[in-house]
Amino acid sequence: MPEKILAINPGSTSTKIAVFAGSHEVLTENISHSAEELAGFADIFAQIPFRLAKIREILKHNGLALRDFAAVVGRGGLLKPMLSGTYTVNAAMLDDLKNARYGAHASNLGAILADLLAAEASIPAYIVDPVVVDELDDVARITGRPEITKRSIFHALNQKATAKRFAHGINRKYEDLNLIVAHLGGGISVGCHRQGMVVEVNNALDGEGPFTPERAGTIQAGQFVEQVLDSGLSKGEVAKLLAGKGGLVALLGTNDAREVEKRIKAGDKQAETVYDAMIYQIARSIAAAAVPVCGRVDHIILTGGIAYSNYLTARLKEYVSFIAPVTVVPGENELQALAEGALRVLNGEEQPRVYK
Repeated sequence: MPEKILAINPGSTSTKIAVFAGSHEVLTENISHSAEELAGFADIFAQIPFRLAKIREILKHNGLALRDFAAVVGRGGLLKPMLSGTYTVNAAMLDDLKNARYGAHASNLGAILADLLAAEASIPAYIVDPVVVDELDDVARITGRPEITKRSIFHALNQKATAKRFAHGINRKYEDLNLIVAHLGGGISVGCHRQGMVVEVNNALDGEGPFTPERAGTIQAGQFVEQVLDSGLSKGEVAKLLAGKGGLVALLGTNDAREVEKRIKAGDKQAETVYDAMIYQIARSIAAAAVPVCGRVDHIILTGGIAYSNYLTARLKEYVSFIAPVTVVPGENELQALAEGALRVLNGEEQPRVYK
């Protein structure tokens, strides 16, 4: 019987879990947390007992005990830059996450929750391809200011897993291909995967690249500096202008691409222009991602939640099909990607990495 894996993906208002028997998903639950439920917690780390209890309730309801699992795997959080792979949760990792040494985010809870549950059954806990996977070329790191070095923060988990599945599906090795993968969601990241390494990608957390449903994207720095200096806003409020209150939220008052497309169908020309501008910027980012491989791109993959949109993907194909064939793989598939990473280690296909 295939080994069971428990996968955990904590978000700001939810905890998604899934149980896999080998690579086959046998149970999935999206545990929503209301604003009222979370209001009483001082920070995300104070939520740990609450989220643990919710996970245990689901397992108990489905007749599952922790001793039934071979491993628990959680979504990786904000850690120091690291290479792609599956990492064993260890003391150094937990210390950095609990102290928010590289930033506070709900994803920081993934490794912590996985470790607490795994310890009860004396089984290993892992994370897979956290957002801080860093494989950038040296030339990609340099900016025009010596004080600022480009950071690699992107949807590494879904980008890597989708690229590997695509390669397997065409009977090729991921390490032998040059791919451009565009993750399209609340944040958008476009990565150049050169023979197994993401050597160029926009910083999706800080809003670099195309504007998105919630992020401002790359904007003219001079104008933004003037706005900030004249506004009297706090550092946190300024950060929100870039990520959280930017993009479609700022331009159209919604972060829901489906709502925007409804407006377009109803004849809203402003919505159409803004949405087409976002698509145009995504296409420009895809074209730019061909530079590190001198245009020798084997395939372009569109993934993420917004990739379900035929409107958006059709227009992107019109823009970028001259570079390489385009395949659409919609959805985030993060729980499956977590389980696959753990399974590769359990099956001996890959050695777990050590966080130091």
